[in-house]
Amino acid sequence: MNKKKIAITSVIVLAVLAIAYYVFSPAAESEVYLTTEVTKGDFISEVITSGEAQSTSSKEIKGPSNLRKFRLRDIKIQDLVPEGTIVKKGDYVGRLDPTDVNEQIIDARLNLETAQSKYTQQQLDTTLTLKQERTAIKDLEYQVEETKLELKQSTFEPPATTKKLEINLEKLQRDLKEKRENYKIKIRQASAKMVEVGNEVSKIRKDLESLEELLESFTIYSDGDGMITYLREWNGNKKKVGSNISAWNPGIASLPDLSKMESKTYANEVDIRKIKKGLPVIVGFDAFPDVKIQGTVTDVANVGEKKKGSDINVFQVMISLNGANDNIRPGMTTSNRILTFKKEDVLSIPLEGLFSSDSISYVYKKSGFSVKKVQVEIGESNNNEVIITRGLKDGDVIYLNKPEGYDDVQIAILN
Repeated sequence: MNKKKIAITSVIVLAVLAIAYYVFSPAAESEVYLTTEVTKGDFISEVITSGEAQSTSSKEIKGPSNLRKFRLRDIKIQDLVPEGTIVKKGDYVGRLDPTDVNEQIIDARLNLETAQSKYTQQQLDTTLTLKQERTAIKDLEYQVEETKLELKQSTFEPPATTKKLEINLEKLQRDLKEKRENYKIKIRQASAKMVEVGNEVSKIRKDLESLEELLESFTIYSDGDGMITYLREWNGNKKKVGSNISAWNPGIASLPDLSKMESKTYANEVDIRKIKKGLPVIVGFDAFPDVKIQGTVTDVANVGEKKKGSDINVFQVMISLNGANDNIRPGMTTSNRILTFKKEDVLSIPLEGLFSSDSISYVYKKSGFSVKKVQVEIGESNNNEVIITRGLKDGDVIYLNKPEGYDDVQIAILN
């Protein structure tokens, strides 16, 4: 009989408790409320960004450096080995469009032919002129000799005749002297003219040889061992077949040092305030999910820039990798977990469980079958959780969504 009474009493007590729970519980009207326990442990705050792997040190493969000398501005890349190609020193890398150079070579060859023709003509003119001068001198020499003989034979002639021959001889000798002096001047003039046209021929021939050497340099070979990586232009696009190089920017590709890598990424205006030089980073790679490399923030931009295709301002962040991996290649997409804050052995709750009113932060804490609005003091937060410095203890249960009927309940203020 006693056992029967005890069983009946127990059933009644359980029924009363169940009724009380459903009457006083916030979920009495079939509402579903999520709860969680306050946990104690390590708290970390991270900024997660995506970026691109690149080498901190690379050797640039350049096209010809003397394009400006030949008035060449933009030269198209006609051929280029695929990005990622492994090359050794002396291996073929690419070729530039030779159209403009070929046109200058044709013009130079025509100019050379014209200059050589002028040289030959001047040579013939000089030879003929000097030959005529030598003949004239020889004729005067004969006349002088002839006059001397006549003068010698005029011993018995009248004095007037002798005087006339003497005057004629003196004139011929004077003409001969002048002719010889003029001949020397004409030789110098002819030499100077030949030097002038000869220099013109040499100049054009040298220009032609330089153009032919330039044309040979339009076929580009690697000057070292490594993996070909395409360079980026000012607008961020990679140089490829059809892109241009210039005298001011002759680079065609690069050979990165794969043992010295970094991740180039961007952070938004909110996150950039948390990022500083020296912060540790865990860098992952989309192509190799199992590869994780420790890194360090080495540079944070002070000035923002517009994100491509958007009006959002972003700030460049450079992260050096503290290790290397043979699978990592420049251009791979990186996932960067930048550790901005870490604190050990602290209480934390999800952000969903934190509410505020008039600058007072509070939570809905479960207390038996009832709920209390309790003020809390908070510390650092991340994207998911916030540190609780006062107001809760380890193991307390709080609501993640606001229970109905407690809006007007007074908040229990901390002392």
